Amino acid sequence: MSTAHHLVATKATTGTRSVPAASDRSWSADPYADAVRSGRGPLFLSRGDGWLLPLEVERWCARADEADLDVLRRCEGSVLDVGCGPGRLVAELAERGVTALGIDVSEVAVARTVGLGGRALHRSVFEPVPDEGRWGTALLVDGNVGIGGDPRALLARVHRLLAPGGLLIAETVPVDVDERVHVQVTDARGGTSAPFPWARLGTAALLRHARPLGWRAVDQWVAGGRCFVALRSRRSRRSRSRSRSAEPPNSTALISSQRARKPSGDSPVTDR
Repeated sequence: MSTAHHLVATKATTGTRSVPAASDRSWSADPYADAVRSGRGPLFLSRGDGWLLPLEVERWCARADEADLDVLRRCEGSVLDVGCGPGRLVAELAERGVTALGIDVSEVAVARTVGLGGRALHRSVFEPVPDEGRWGTALLVDGNVGIGGDPRALLARVHRLLAPGGLLIAETVPVDVDERVHVQVTDARGGTSAPFPWARLGTAALLRHARPLGWRAVDQWVAGGRCFVALRSRRSRRSRSRSRSAEPPNSTALISSQRARKPSGDSPVTDR
């Protein structure tokens, strides 16, 4: 265990920790880790046909902007930032005295979050998370609705993490898209990660996937050219109690660690 990761583990909420699989570690190794350390790109998601999606490293590593602050004003209760990246949102919430935790599969990103004064854990959302079923708000911003390439699996998992009636705030792509891709993280110097699955969703697609899983839309808005949706869990305290009684011990253990994070919601650059 590195010094940075030991610091993260001792400062964050305790809980079972599993080592992410290879596709998760693509966010921990070069070139993503180098970009997070330096706070700048260029960095892209790419696939074999020349499709490129610019990643907004500078924005992720800066302080929360006005669009971010608008999101944070809408949060309720304790906040779980899924795929927290370099930690700007968790750090801002901590400054405001809000109970918040970031989780991310990049050890470098988690260490940076802790360095900013936030609480964070190095793990996938599909691994055990502290206070499961008790979070007031979950965040899936900066394209993180794409984690794992399976929106329904991700939305179902987040539903279980929230308290009954909890709030999910998700950022969507500002075009009508619903696609699954296999991508790699690349930089301008030829650095490339291992390939991993990802998804890109516009608002309509997100709502289609969410409704059958017990979510209802409560708001939609655009800020700073970015699109957001607020969803509320329909689950009641009674149904949560029944669900827990039917679950075997450790039922929230790792479902799949083949999850990665963090493209921007911007439209891709194509035909490089």
